[in-house]
Amino acid sequence: MEHTRLGTALMGETSGRCRTALAAALAESYLLAGRIDFFDLQQPNAANNAFVRGLQAAGEADDALLGAAILAHTAFIPGWESHREDAEERMSAARAYARRGNAPAMMLAWLDAVEAECMTRCNDTRTALRLISHAEGVLAEGDTDEPCPVWMDWFSPVRLAAFKGNTQLIAGHTAQARATLLGVLDNLPADDGKQRTIILGDLAAVEAAAGRPEEACRWANEALDQLSVTWYAVGMDRIRDVRKRLHAWRDEPYVRSLDDRMYGWGTTVSALQR
Repeated sequence: MEHTRLGTALMGETSGRCRTALAAALAESYLLAGRIDFFDLQQPNAANNAFVRGLQAAGEADDALLGAAILAHTAFIPGWESHREDAEERMSAARAYARRGNAPAMMLAWLDAVEAECMTRCNDTRTALRLISHAEGVLAEGDTDEPCPVWMDWFSPVRLAAFKGNTQLIAGHTAQARATLLGVLDNLPADDGKQRTIILGDLAAVEAAAGRPEEACRWANEALDQLSVTWYAVGMDRIRDVRKRLHAWRDEPYVRSLDDRMYGWGTTVSALQR
């Protein structure tokens, strides 16, 4: 946010090519700030404000791909609240900007993945799985070596598979979800701690759905281990969802042991502040 304040102040002092370059940098900073607000701090209103300002800066830079990325991020906000029409409208705008900027295959696949996650949260897993299948086709048929913008470092074929595994889980395709998520875990980069928490949490949910509570607790404990290294609010949400699925086994020692870890001072305070 300090970068955005500095960039905004400098915008009034520049013109021409310098202003265009500065506007692009400002848009990137707002995009990153919005991602942190939404995914890490769980402050959707602050995220929306950052994305709007970022879109304005992308317009100053006339950078259509930055515009597409920011608009797709804004779709997460209504999507996670199950406001389908608003999410779809924002994704339509994002796709229009992507076409204008001749987006590479990786970015087009990511747009499908974003819309798939929104549809999953709107309880339309059939549409979500169709979008993911389309994204897989885009990557299979497109030139994956075609360079993406340097700032777009949050997506890969492994990340697409992670989206797929979560959607399969929510759709009730338990065996398929398990296979997909185990494959993701095997191929996830070692330094991708936040995503690892998500995958471990989803694997715990798969086992809970399959009626294997002790195995679910094992995966949930691994997720908590990762959270102790790399905190991620969305990852903690995944573990809380798993615990809800384990309610029928709440008196079992392995579930009580999980509770003891989940409800430490820090996590309990964070839960009550939501």
